[in-house]
Amino acid sequence: MDDRTTTKGRRRRPTNASLQADLLAEAKQLGISISEASETGLADRVSAARRERWLEQNREAIEDYNARIERDGLTLARYRRF
Repeated sequence: MDDRTTTKGRRRRPTNASLQADLLAEAKQLGISISEASETGLADRVSAARRERWLEQNREAIEDYNARIERDGLTLARYRRF
């Protein structure tokens, strides 16, 4: 496998991807780095998927907590100045 290291020390791996030809041409015309844009988009999607997975895994605890707050109020509410 051909891994490469960036100046930030992160390993990079060459990959093939199919992209819309017109989108690719316009990105190149505008000077957009295809690798950087792809990596940024992929990182955003991974982050969103992790967030959704975490919310799903913790949904019951979040609902229980919200129900307790609704029922009993905030624990330290009496100390709030606003």
